[in-house]
Amino acid sequence: MRVAVIPGDGIGTEVTAEATKVLETIQASSAVRLELRTFDYGADRFLRDGVTLPDAAIEEFRRDYRAILVGALGDPRVPDNRHARDILLGLRFKLDLYINLRPVVLLDRRLTPLRDKSEEQIRMICFRENTEGVYVGMGGNFKVGTADEVAINEDLNTRKGVERIQRAAFGHARAHGLRLCMSDKSNAMEYAHGLWRRVFAELRREYPEVEAEHLYADVLAMRMVQQPERFQVIVTSNLFGDLITDLGAGLVGGLGLAASANIHPGQVSLFEPVHGSAPDLAGKGQANPMGAILAAGMLLEYLGHAAEARRIEAAVRRALLAGETTADLGGHLSTREVGDRVAARLRDDGGAA
Repeated sequence: MRVAVIPGDGIGTEVTAEATKVLETIQASSAVRLELRTFDYGADRFLRDGVTLPDAAIEEFRRDYRAILVGALGDPRVPDNRHARDILLGLRFKLDLYINLRPVVLLDRRLTPLRDKSEEQIRMICFRENTEGVYVGMGGNFKVGTADEVAINEDLNTRKGVERIQRAAFGHARAHGLRLCMSDKSNAMEYAHGLWRRVFAELRREYPEVEAEHLYADVLAMRMVQQPERFQVIVTSNLFGDLITDLGAGLVGGLGLAASANIHPGQVSLFEPVHGSAPDLAGKGQANPMGAILAAGMLLEYLGHAAEARRIEAAVRRALLAGETTADLGGHLSTREVGDRVAARLRDDGGAA
């Protein structure tokens, strides 16, 4: 199974090195066989020769690879971050990776800011629509820099896009016996999110065995803080999914632990930590690699190695409980040392999840 690796910029290169270390450790103690190939797309390449992500690379990934592991993108030397936008959004849109899958899982109850909440009470997964909404970049400016300036961004929603993300979430909820919450803002965005409500009503009838509810996005945010145990599967739009999952990361220890997948079922898909490139931390060994390591676990699960993905989550949990973390989680280890500890725990687990 061929996997493309794009370390990216800033701390992306550091956390990706630890994620690939964990993948190599897994291969040494299981039947998993991956061929990892690194690509240098990022700020350095862009500044050197003007290349962001060639169309030929998209075709190569689609044709020859099963998955893509990305670190993080963004560099102050490229003030508008055009390279990051072209690479990450280019991969999402051109490969039609319409499911942005973001787990919100509490691995150590000491990390949540919520009083009296346990690991069993904070375990949900968000299906964020990933190819539509305001992120398509439709809109523009008129009379820029004047008192009469107009700025518009369009929230694009298609029947196809809305139905397929909701159907993916309903299918997951049915397969695993989980509750589902669909969230939108149809009380304020009557047309765009009215479509979300109509599709939800239809799928609710099609999946009668799934316990499903609807909440406006602001109410969902409040309830996630008050009653996180209420939520198991959440499905929402591109913008609200971005906001809600960052809130979720805050409930379980921060962005350093947040992993994500960008998926088109049956096709090459992309896996990455949620955090940014943090150029102020680059080269200092302070970045938390656990989000990237957990993203590597999601990659393995997508490729059919669910047991090995569970081993990675278990190894990260044991490292957290032992205080083997970077400073953001109260530890004193470097980025590389955290990766070493997780890899050591995988070697010691005897291949058991």
